[in-house]
Amino acid sequence: MDRSIDFYTGLMGMKLLSRREIPQNNAEIAFLQDPNGKEAKLELTFYKKQKKFVQAEYEDRLFDHLAFEIRDMKQIISTLRKNMITVTDEPFKLGPNGPLIAFIEDPDGTLIELIERKS
Repeated sequence: MDRSIDFYTGLMGMKLLSRREIPQNNAEIAFLQDPNGKEAKLELTFYKKQKKFVQAEYEDRLFDHLAFEIRDMKQIISTLRKNMITVTDEPFKLGPNGPLIAFIEDPDGTLIELIERKS
């Protein structure tokens, strides 16, 4: 849980709203949100008895990815690389007038789309 919170707060710019134990299912949850507190919240759940998490192959995934809108693709990709974060798809334009996008993985292998739109 600490590793994920560090990733989403330190590298993705979110702020930790709360973190607590859920004794009924031996879990811990944390809620994060954008620093301005205006966008969607992200809930992380850690099941303490779960020994390993196996991400299905891409074609077999029921959940595909999260997406974050960012301001500076070049800067964030550089920062992520310095922190040994996997970049699965290098930045590319989605059509001639479309946004710049890239894909990375969080510390647990969750696929994340980064989207930089024109100002």
